[in-house]
Amino acid sequence: MPDFRRYFVPGGTYFFTLVTAERKPVFRHERARTLLGKTMREERERAPFKTVAIVLLPDHLHVIWTLPPGDDDYPRRWQAIKAKFTSEWLSPGGEEARVAPGYQRQRRRGVWQPRFMEHTIRDEQDLHHHVDYIHYNPVRHGYVRCPKDWPWSSFLRYVNSGDYPRDWGCSLERPPDFGGIDEELLE
Repeated sequence: MPDFRRYFVPGGTYFFTLVTAERKPVFRHERARTLLGKTMREERERAPFKTVAIVLLPDHLHVIWTLPPGDDDYPRRWQAIKAKFTSEWLSPGGEEARVAPGYQRQRRRGVWQPRFMEHTIRDEQDLHHHVDYIHYNPVRHGYVRCPKDWPWSSFLRYVNSGDYPRDWGCSLERPPDFGGIDEELLE
């Protein structure tokens, strides 16, 4: 079993990946996207953080946060966001994945994978690489040809501030056929 340890830097900048349980495409639903945004804003009011960059895909999200000076408690923030999202998502009948008996005993639900991936940003170059990764992710997964075409991303904010040209990261290849994926995500 791997020795999983988190690195804590007070006031640090962190890259996170959070994935839905069994990679269910929960965020193909407008209600889920809206609810996640609301939940993150509410947590940011309670325990401040700055969202540097973000992309939301059907079954996962990548985000970079900077915490206030002296604060390194990102796990508690994610715990609160995931718990509130799960409760509000499931209350009117939102979908969830099957939950193993061991997780049921821990009172877990089938909305999120239990853990999340975290990387502490080391320097400006590391930050730029991770921001690029976030913004290119919808192209990498074949959802769009250009980052500018994915509406659930901070990419256009970066374009408007002059950090990227509008056509940065555009692929010359046609996106694949997505079959069962809700095509409204591609608009």
